[in-house]
Amino acid sequence: MTTFTPTTAAEVLDAVRWAVGEEQPLEIVGRGTKRGIGRPAQTEHAVDLSRLTGVTLYEPEELVLSARAGTPLAEVEALLAARGQEFAFEPMDYAPLLTGKASSNGKSGTVGGALAANLSGPRRLKAGAARDHILGTHAVSGRGEAFKAGGRVVKNVTGYDLSKAMAGSWGTLAVVTDLTFKVLPRAETETTVVLRRLDDEKAVAAMAAAMGSSAEVSGAAHLPELVAARVAGGMLGSDPATLLRVDGFGPSVAYRVIMLSELFGGHVETVDAERSRALWAGIRDVAPFADGADRPVWRISLAPSEGWKLVAALRMQAAVDAFYDWQGGLVWLRLEDDPEAELVRRLVRRLGGGHATLVRAAAPIRAAVPVFEPQPGPLGALSARVKSEFDPKGILNPGRMATV
Repeated sequence: MTTFTPTTAAEVLDAVRWAVGEEQPLEIVGRGTKRGIGRPAQTEHAVDLSRLTGVTLYEPEELVLSARAGTPLAEVEALLAARGQEFAFEPMDYAPLLTGKASSNGKSGTVGGALAANLSGPRRLKAGAARDHILGTHAVSGRGEAFKAGGRVVKNVTGYDLSKAMAGSWGTLAVVTDLTFKVLPRAETETTVVLRRLDDEKAVAAMAAAMGSSAEVSGAAHLPELVAARVAGGMLGSDPATLLRVDGFGPSVAYRVIMLSELFGGHVETVDAERSRALWAGIRDVAPFADGADRPVWRISLAPSEGWKLVAALRMQAAVDAFYDWQGGLVWLRLEDDPEAELVRRLVRRLGGGHATLVRAAAPIRAAVPVFEPQPGPLGALSARVKSEFDPKGILNPGRMATV
């Protein structure tokens, strides 16, 4: 087995050209924190981007940052924080969920991995995901050709945006070597409003009411009974907790918290900024299920009004733990042994459709079960054509997202 460890984009190009010439597939990895998502690797060779690092451009006044793909997210986020800025899409860290261990020096993963997995967090409701903040990329296709897409400004609309095509492609289309992201000012402060002891249905209704108000809520999540105790050191206790985050300038936050309190008849609690950040980090990184075990965990997105119905239906047939983000539209599920893939996806279809991704399971299960949501005929055909254009010989991460 050969592992290439390039330190420059030119070395990445050489490695891919070798693989194309020899018709040898490659596994594309950064720091390996998301290696357990998708089908197990079907390669003997790898390109390890962990040495392709460094911030190459940072212009705080222009809200632009460029970095090489292997640059640690923790390093970039520390640099941004020092200037009062952040990635507004609030990228999650999969390492605690997949390994049971958090990084000792901040968030795990790389900036390239953030785009490849199209990471986001609780703020996706308001700010979108990585694909909504990428401005430009440099990459090497599976043809062994270097290309550039996008640029350093937001208004770049010349033709199809290839940078966004890389989002959520999990390294199957091209090896991204350099990225440019839009960054935004970090909120001065935040407060979380807590509603207590609501069942799932009433919690979803409350979150919808909050999101429909003028309080500009930036996070809406519900932690059912017992699940709540597994976040932020158990500060919430074990009763169900419905969480509404408000952030921004201090006076504005205080005013909007009062608005939410009045909306719910004054029957609310509040959590201060420091504890609020800990709460939402736990929700972002799926702390309730980060137990180091291989018990199957699903990430399911569907209409916010349907998430609780999915969980209720599943509980009639299987042992399920669950909690909700994105106003109820993102459901995190943990099952005991069998991932119940056919049942889960059948219920998702019955409730109007969505995406169900098996983000954690033992390797034999991931090899046997479609990990990512199977695409319907026309969309699947389009995806196959895109893959063929970028990587006609199937060199890059073959089989990770699908069997063909």
